[in-house]
Amino acid sequence: MITRKYKFFIFVNLIILLNSFNSNYLAQTKNNSIIKLFCIQSVKEEMLKAEMVYSEEIANETCDCYYKEFTQTSSHQDAITKCKLETKENLNHNRKI
Repeated sequence: MITRKYKFFIFVNLIILLNSFNSNYLAQTKNNSIIKLFCIQSVKEEMLKAEMVYSEEIANETCDCYYKEFTQTSSHQDAITKCKLETKENLNHNRKI
């Protein structure tokens, strides 16, 4: 009888533990998608202001860079500056080829 209660207790704790990991993952995924939506819109506006043809590929690369940098440095402005510079260098490099 004790072993059944013990197994049940372990089973319930395991479910709670897995649920907390899942909730954390879903929260990160939602944050990433919300951040990415705002980022892509911002990149699109910046490209249009610069009279460039909007490229979804460039926007996605820039926003992936931003999210990675932001999560590592926790600095919005540093992430923007670094990723804008990287995107500009990549665009200039591709034009020279």
